Amino acid sequence: QWYQRRVGVTEALWLAASDTPGPVLLELPVDVLYPYQTVKEMTGGKDKPKGLAQRYISFAIDALFAGIKDSPVDPLPIRTLNPNGLSVKKMRKMLETAKKPVMVVGSQAMLPGGRISAEGLAAAVRKLGIPVFLGGMSRGLLGATDPLFFRQARKAALKEADLVVLAGSVCDFRLDYGRSINKKAKVVAINRSSAQLKLNQGLFWKADLAMKSDVIETLRGQGAAVVCPKWIERLVDREQKEEEKMLRGSDTELEGGVNPVLLFKVLDSLLTKDSVLIGDGGDFVGTASRILRPRNPLSWLDPGAYGTLGVGGGFALGVKSVKPSSEVWVLWGDGSCTYSLAEIEPSVRHKLPFIALIGNDGSWGQIERDQSAMLGSDIGCQLDKTTPYHLIGEGYGAVALHVGEGATEQDIRDTLTRAQLEHSRGRSVVVNVTLGKSKFRAGSISL
Repeated sequence: QWYQRRVGVTEALWLAASDTPGPVLLELPVDVLYPYQTVKEMTGGKDKPKGLAQRYISFAIDALFAGIKDSPVDPLPIRTLNPNGLSVKKMRKMLETAKKPVMVVGSQAMLPGGRISAEGLAAAVRKLGIPVFLGGMSRGLLGATDPLFFRQARKAALKEADLVVLAGSVCDFRLDYGRSINKKAKVVAINRSSAQLKLNQGLFWKADLAMKSDVIETLRGQGAAVVCPKWIERLVDREQKEEEKMLRGSDTELEGGVNPVLLFKVLDSLLTKDSVLIGDGGDFVGTASRILRPRNPLSWLDPGAYGTLGVGGGFALGVKSVKPSSEVWVLWGDGSCTYSLAEIEPSVRHKLPFIALIGNDGSWGQIERDQSAMLGSDIGCQLDKTTPYHLIGEGYGAVALHVGEGATEQDIRDTLTRAQLEHSRGRSVVVNVTLGKSKFRAGSISL
């Protein structure tokens, strides 16, 4: 029995790391979670049992722990989904004939993780030479200024493209279930998961080539760059116009507090190659994702497609544990920060400092926006804008900073620079920014 349980643990670890990595539920009886002698004492087992009951208990315990001193089970080799050679060649032909190719890279492309894998993916993407839109945790893959990296007007690009490569990305609500893609475009889907590979296929999109394989290994086999200079020039021109339009919005003064576009414009100018951004919020993080440019691969973490709020504090502690030299920013909305603001305390206690930037607009903004429009009520969406989140952080041992209504661009810059300085000294910092009501995210999906 003990051998079987060791095999079970080994298999669970193998399943968790193979194919599409993820959690595995392994249930173990409570009596095998304690040492042999402890279990024996707790159940009344004796070294020299007397009577039928004691003998039965001792026999059962001995059988339960039989083989515990045997040599450990060897770990199973991790199974990686390598691409089919014929499919790689077919994809190459599709790339060679395309005039307007676009690649959309999703979080799954960053698997199996680690600096070497991420750098290998970045090299393969650059070698391919086609325009790339990055989503989820693939943000930062190509740095901040790579000429192949685009982030504005993705929907327009997908509607014009004649070839769309879904590299670890899926046709869920983020791609309007496939409606965002030109109906006449060829589609190549690359994904480790069979379910995600063809998610919502047949509704508004269809894969001309579906490859159940690892994104990195698939792109590595694609050879030299695809030449499409006129298409790239068109996208660059549109990108620049959209960027200028978006950043012009930072000049707008908002009633009640700071313009979030201005806030992130300033923060982006202060980010370094060691900065890691952790998004944990709704509208606040959605705005950040449009403006901030992570400088390196694996320097953006977020709650995932469905906004699983509360991950910020734990993510920050994890990042500082494995990358102690990194400058970690947690981007919290005033609603989401309440889930893990208390993680400031262990960050101070364990000397794992991070900077918490809280966008305080006094509401669950992403939900309130649509709820008020559709139902005519903001019930359940309002928060107290005067809540001193920075002082709560100070109570846990952090440096407290506040950017209030009427703050200028220089005030914001000075405060964020002060936060960076305190962080470099080994202090956690909480920056509470009072925001004005913004329409920047109007029309975005609310979940």
